[in-house]
Amino acid sequence: MRQLSDNTLQSYRRDIVKYITYTKKNQINSYENILPSIIKEYMLALQDEGRANATVSRSLASIRAFYKYLCDQKISPTDPTDGIQTVRVERKIPQILSSREVNLLLEQPSMAELKGIRDKAMLEVMYATGIRVSELISLDVDDTNIDVGYIVCRNNNKERIIPLYSEAIDVVKKYLLQVRPALVKNPTDKALFVNFNGSRLTRQGFWKIIKTYTKKAKISKQITPHTLRHSFAVHLLENGADLKSIQQMLGHSDISSTQIYTSIVSNKIKNVYNSAHPRARSRQLS
Repeated sequence: MRQLSDNTLQSYRRDIVKYITYTKKNQINSYENILPSIIKEYMLALQDEGRANATVSRSLASIRAFYKYLCDQKISPTDPTDGIQTVRVERKIPQILSSREVNLLLEQPSMAELKGIRDKAMLEVMYATGIRVSELISLDVDDTNIDVGYIVCRNNNKERIIPLYSEAIDVVKKYLLQVRPALVKNPTDKALFVNFNGSRLTRQGFWKIIKTYTKKAKISKQITPHTLRHSFAVHLLENGADLKSIQQMLGHSDISSTQIYTSIVSNKIKNVYNSAHPRARSRQLS
């Protein structure tokens, strides 16, 4: 048996608790349902929080040891970490939507249907706030202040207040007045966004919603909930928002995670310059 220091053991324990909290937030309550893809997504979620490379790697090591124990004790039939290599945290340029594509996506839900109003409300909140999908489905009714126009997002015992633009406010208000009361079976339920069984909507459920409207909008890009988050950040930056404010709204613990969006804006400006400036164009044509 390895002799580990108290500090190391505490770190492993924190890593595992954080991982289990993540799975529960994403409506995964059985070890048999854990797929390697879920663990990879969790590693990316840590990345998105601005965790250091060493922290992400240690988290994977902790989870690997956790599943080795579960397999040894016959609690879990398989080890989903088997074959997953230590995550190399490479800051890839994320894919974003143009403003036109965002508008096209948000126009797809039918406001004449209960489902359409709910879906429109979720998509508008995602783009209005840039929150993560796990944060979206974790929202409770009490986390919204429609009169003032903001939501309170809680994550890892921290909370941040994020404003909503007027169209998001209007559709959330309509959802709360007309749709949610018709879906919720128990009036004491707190979940903001629910499915047609009256239960809190799951992460998988929202992914299906995104895919449905992407196809309906005939957008060729592979859109995920994170695509709306990235687009939110880049569009704010393009329109003059400062990096620190964007960091706070996204909930990044380190501003280095937010700085990747500046490279997207810089590349876009460079492309515009090269295509529009007469002397830059003349060199390209020569």
